[in-house]
Amino acid sequence: MATNSVAISSSADTRSFSQGAVVVLGRFLFVLIFLMIVPNHFSRQTIAFAASQGVPLASIAVPFSGVLAGVGGLSILLGYRAKLGAWLIVLFLVPVTLMMHKFWTVQDPMMAQIQMILFMKNVSMLGAALLISQFGAGPFSLDARRSQ
Repeated sequence: MATNSVAISSSADTRSFSQGAVVVLGRFLFVLIFLMIVPNHFSRQTIAFAASQGVPLASIAVPFSGVLAGVGGLSILLGYRAKLGAWLIVLFLVPVTLMMHKFWTVQDPMMAQIQMILFMKNVSMLGAALLISQFGAGPFSLDARRSQ
């Protein structure tokens, strides 16, 4: 009987470890795009493109949005105050999605399709960020460690 309880415990530990590993991988894959774009938000080309799309005060807004994406992404990746980090990503995604991917204004059908895809990609990431803002980073995070 004791052997069976050890086997059940061992199986549960394996399952919780694998679930935790999947959550960490999911956090990594989710924030990878945000962490990779940060340097671009400080380039003249990105600022100029945003200005051409009608972003007000692009020379301030674009670097600020890079900081939001970087801090929010690192927060979620490490699982440190991940709910706050997710709200930073939301704060990043809403204006970027609405200002930079206005597919409804594009005349060329192919470019309109590309902008719609980018718009929907951002909407999807917005949904994931909202989930993290409510449920947190999950296991194998600094937040989970702090709450123990």
